[in-house]
Amino acid sequence: MSPQSGLAAALLLALSLAACKPNTPPPAASVAPVAAAPAIPPGGAGCGPAIARTQAIVDSDVATGNLNEPVGKRFSADLARAAAACSAGREAEALHLHAAARARYGYP
Repeated sequence: MSPQSGLAAALLLALSLAACKPNTPPPAASVAPVAAAPAIPPGGAGCGPAIARTQAIVDSDVATGNLNEPVGKRFSADLARAAAACSAGREAEALHLHAAARARYGYP
């Protein structure tokens, strides 16, 4: 056997070993648990359900980190003022406060 043929045989052996795939499965990706988002209240007419739906969205956005907590607290305080007006029977004022809060925080 010539030195060149021995080198060629060694190269073929190295390439064939490199092409082998191990039979072990890849490691499983670890996924951090995500906080459960609050359920969004069902639809309905009037100021109460509209404000409740927006509050549920804000709570969900804070829980998932899409809205930082201090901003969520200010938004919730604005929604609480709208809810108080709604509870007092001042629906037009409540809807105005609700719309103003949503616009202020960029929620269409």
